[in-house]
Amino acid sequence: MDGGVMGFGLNRQIPGSSFGERALPARLLDPGMGVAVARRTVFRPDDQECFGRVADRVAEGNMSLLGRPLTPVEHMEQARLRNAIATGALITSGRHLQHGDAGQAGRNMELFTNCATAIASFAKFYLLLNGSGVGRSYDDALVAVDWAQAPKLRLRLDPSHADFPRGAAGFAALAAELGIAVDEVEAAICADPAAMPANTVFHAVADSREGWAKAVEVLEGMAFEQRADETLFLDFSAVRPRGAPIAGMQDRPASGPVSLMRAFLNIDRHVIAPARNPDSAMLPWEQALLVDHYLSLEVQVGGARRAARMATKSWRDPGIFRFIRAKSEGGLWTANNSVMVDQEFWQILRHGQDRSDALAQTARAVFDEVTRCAYINGEPGFINGDKLEDHRTGAAWAKPVYQDGRDFRSDRYHADRGAALLGELARRAQSAHFPATTNPCGEIVLHVTGGYCVIADFAPLLACPMEIEAVVPGAVPAEVAAEWDARVEDSVRLGVRFLMRANLMDALYGEEVRRTNRMGIGPTGLHEWAWMRFGLAFDDLLDEEKSAAFWAAVESLSVAAKEEGARYAAELGRAEPFTVTTVKPAGTTSKLFGLTEGAHLPAKRQYLRWVQFRGTRDENGAWVADADPLLAQYEARGYPIRTLTSFPGMSIVGFPTLPRIQRLGIGDKLVTAPEADPESQYGWLRLLERYWIGAEQGNQVSYTLKILTDRHALEDFRTIVLAHQPDIRCCAILPSQPDHALGYEYLPEEEISLDDFLALAARIDDPGLHEAVDTAHLQCAGGVCPI
Repeated sequence: MDGGVMGFGLNRQIPGSSFGERALPARLLDPGMGVAVARRTVFRPDDQECFGRVADRVAEGNMSLLGRPLTPVEHMEQARLRNAIATGALITSGRHLQHGDAGQAGRNMELFTNCATAIASFAKFYLLLNGSGVGRSYDDALVAVDWAQAPKLRLRLDPSHADFPRGAAGFAALAAELGIAVDEVEAAICADPAAMPANTVFHAVADSREGWAKAVEVLEGMAFEQRADETLFLDFSAVRPRGAPIAGMQDRPASGPVSLMRAFLNIDRHVIAPARNPDSAMLPWEQALLVDHYLSLEVQVGGARRAARMATKSWRDPGIFRFIRAKSEGGLWTANNSVMVDQEFWQILRHGQDRSDALAQTARAVFDEVTRCAYINGEPGFINGDKLEDHRTGAAWAKPVYQDGRDFRSDRYHADRGAALLGELARRAQSAHFPATTNPCGEIVLHVTGGYCVIADFAPLLACPMEIEAVVPGAVPAEVAAEWDARVEDSVRLGVRFLMRANLMDALYGEEVRRTNRMGIGPTGLHEWAWMRFGLAFDDLLDEEKSAAFWAAVESLSVAAKEEGARYAAELGRAEPFTVTTVKPAGTTSKLFGLTEGAHLPAKRQYLRWVQFRGTRDENGAWVADADPLLAQYEARGYPIRTLTSFPGMSIVGFPTLPRIQRLGIGDKLVTAPEADPESQYGWLRLLERYWIGAEQGNQVSYTLKILTDRHALEDFRTIVLAHQPDIRCCAILPSQPDHALGYEYLPEEEISLDDFLALAARIDDPGLHEAVDTAHLQCAGGVCPI
């Protein structure tokens, strides 16, 4: 590999010349929301709230992945990469902005992967603990563990541990936390090792992400081995106390041993015990879904992330109807659920009126039930599994089978007890109907047995070489346009190389990373770029003749991304990437600079953007000791705050948000998500798939299409889905009502009137927010008026 890198000669043209090597000024973050997101997820003390310093460390860390001293040309590339990031033209992703630094080469890839899949519960748990969003297929053929065969569980926490209950009040509090009776606490956490039977397996849970996952692996591995007659003794005494800092997560507070013990108790009581009941109808795939649910709850409590999950199941499976209703009736709310379908499914619905066979009846019943449930709360969705790239090319069925656990092994974690399970599932996947699935947000195709994708955003608007507010939309001087266009392409090419170097990191799925070299680079802030560079609003973009220049530019960037991927892979001696292009949700990165997110239209013209923070109040109304300190700071400055009940231990802060596109003079040409009809949004997706994703080496577009139920009845909804969903790879659909009465405690964006927006902004002590409001303009009834 190094030989290929060293052959990168001085005469070789590298991308990024439009950014130069001299350090460019860092772009200022969007006031209010942008700064808040950076403080919560990006900035470190040494950054001094300067995005340029973030760019310095991220670029240095990424280039260090080459694993040797840089050549002069590579130093040049690092400087150019730094400038692309600092200007916002290449924002990368929240994971890279958070963790990237000079020590990156010594860290595990899992911290830098946004997207992953897993085929076993311990693997999924470990990836969630590392912050990845994880997809899993629950197809019957891909579940091999019957949890009724799990060993008897015994748990212990040493009485000397700081989290061990003290006195009656302590035992009562712990009983409430564990969801058991007070007189059950001692038996639940005080197992005596000396009293265990001879066939007991003793395991001390280590104080690390790896240690937590290994405990689950031992249990799951023994269940696969059918060790129901044995006992597993888990000792949690080495796990650090609740509230202790986690150095690898910017000193966020640990959740302590009780959190993990609660997961095992829930699995024992709600999965293993019922599964052993001879009258139980709980099938193995349902057991797996429940196990993953209880484990993910503790990842959320740990504050590492919201434990983003995707759960998918084939429409052909006998248990599909129970899966469809798992969220609405089973309370399993921790995953995004989707049904995997294919061309035959849609052909039956569209053209199979004369078919009366069992499969045709299943297809019609599945469609009706999915749409009935989805019309209520948006889930489950449909994923066209046969349109996913690895399914289309057949590469998904070619993944090798390993029996020694090497396909889940890194310097930090080696699968041992679960190796045989992984090997069996890999063997099954070679004949699976759907050997590929997606990550939770749907933008990346991944093998069902496990894989990663490193992803990044580029923001073409922010590649503008002059002050954006000084640009006349669609009337850019030729010399400025040329430099702007060059910077956009350089951002894409630098981004592809950035992601490929990330694929050199030590990884659990190292074999799969080497096989696929998968990545996903995509645009964000598309609507702002279309307006300022080309003078095109959303309705214009749907007219391919009128917007030909825009789509030609998008297609050219797609070609450049794939070309750079092939070229750099050859230089590094790596496989050509299976996939290159994507459009991810881009929530964190877009909020930093006030952009529309990924492919999405602006949610509202002005709204409150609710963001979750760890922390709740005590009985006196004060913030608890381990609450995020930002909560008290935002409360003191006048930001609205709510404590959540559906996400225990979490609160939300509302940030008055005026999208950047509203500040660019677009006026009444602006189209928001609720204002765009479904047909137009599906048309937008088809164009993005054609010109950006492309026919080859493409992932998917992550997109949530909102259907207003006061405009579209259930039958209208079904007609829309049947007319358009078969023609795109995937699209999440979220029914919305004017009062947002969807059964959720809150939605991310809450629309507010202009008067309420101005009044709230005036009450908040934030000079940056006030400056943005003072300088912004909205389209009013009498023309353009300043706020």
